Parts: sequence; C-alpha cells; structure tokens
Amino acid sequence: MTKRIKKRLNTKIHVSHWSYALSLCAVFIFAGAFVFLNSEAKSEAEDKSKITLVQNNKEEKKSLQQRLAKAALERTKHLVIYNPKYYKIPYPNGDVPAHFGVCTDVVIRAYRSVGIDLQKDVHEKMGGDANIAHRRVKVLEKFFKRYGKSLPVSNNPKDYKPGDIVTFYLKEAIASKDHIAIVSDKIGISGNPMIIHNIGLGPKLDDDLFSYQIRGHFRYGKDS
Repeated sequence: MTKRIKKRLNTKIHVSHWSYALSLCAVFIFAGAFVFLNSEAKSEAEDKSKITLVQNNKEEKKSLQQRLAKAALERTKHLVIYNPKYYKIPYPNGDVPAHFGVCTDVVIRAYRSVGIDLQKDVHEKMGGDANIAHRRVKVLEKFFKRYGKSLPVSNNPKDYKPGDIVTFYLKEAIASKDHIAIVSDKIGISGNPMIIHNIGLGPKLDDDLFSYQIRGHFRYGKDS
C-alpha cells in the first residue's frame, strides 16, 4: 500500500472519529436541553399549582361575612328584572326564575353561594309558605333577630361590616316600604360602606347605606 493511500485512509479514519465524537456531543447537548426544558416546564407547572393552592387556602380562610359580601357583589353582574310575583318553587334550594327577583332574592342568592339555604332555614325554624315566606323582608327580619345576631342601628359607618344585613323603611315608596340589602366591602365617595341591593333596577352596588331609614342590622351564619 502506497504512502498516499495510507495517508488518505488515516485521514478518513480521523475524520470519522471526529464525526462520531461530534455526533455524540450533539446527542448529549440535545438530551441535556430536553431534560432542562422538561424540568423547567415541570417546575413552572408546580409553581402554578402552588399559587393555585395558596389562593384556594386564602379563599377558604376568608370569613363567611367576607365570602357573603363577595357573593353579593357577584350578583351585580346578573340581569334581573324586578318582579315580586308569587312562584311555586322546589324545596329545598328553590328559586324563582334567574332573570326575576326582588331585594330579598339578592340576599337569598348570595347566601346560597356560600352554602346557606334561607328557604330551608326559614321554613324549618319558622314555618310558613316555603314558596314565598323567606322572600319577605319582615319575615327575614324576624328570622335574623331570632336566629342571627342583632347589631346596633347607628349612623356610624364603622359599625357596618362587609356581609352585614341591613333592612330599611322606605317612607316615600309607592309599593313595598320594606327593603333589605347586604353591606359590601367597597367604600363609596361618601366615605361610607356601599350596599348591594335591588331597589327596582336589578342588583346594584350603591352608596346608599344612609340614604334610607335603617330599621334593622344583622349578621347570620357561622364559619365552618
């Protein structure tokens, strides 16, 4: 074998070794990148899971009053036509058509969102027509006085906390003069806590806590 041929063979073998080595390097690089990206994705997923868990824990730690205020505020996103018509509804957890309701239905639906069925509670403890009794302001007033916590009726905004129930006497009202609302966790431009109620135009967040004569002030329900 001539020197030239040997030289060519050695060159080919040398190049082949380098190609093999480079191929191995490429494999290791891609494998490393895959492992890194996979671990990053897994870490990101774990972080998101931890964030969700923390958020859920925070939500669970909120008091019933806070959750009730949040549930009431959510009611303001719904289109509801003021309609006091009598409806025959299921029992328990019965409700009138979702697009209908009055002031009491804001309270009833907010409480249902936090696991309390006022229809059932009122009927079991006070009797009456399970279709309508719990939807009457004066019935709810008596119920909250007996089975909830009666709080001072004052002109001090600090006395009214998120989730409190407030009943009013509407002196100038043409129809029903009885009204009910839930105190929100929002403060109005007046500096007073805002209320969530349906006074005729569907569930609204209004700066009206002291716009009407307050007749009752209550809290109902216990944290689990």
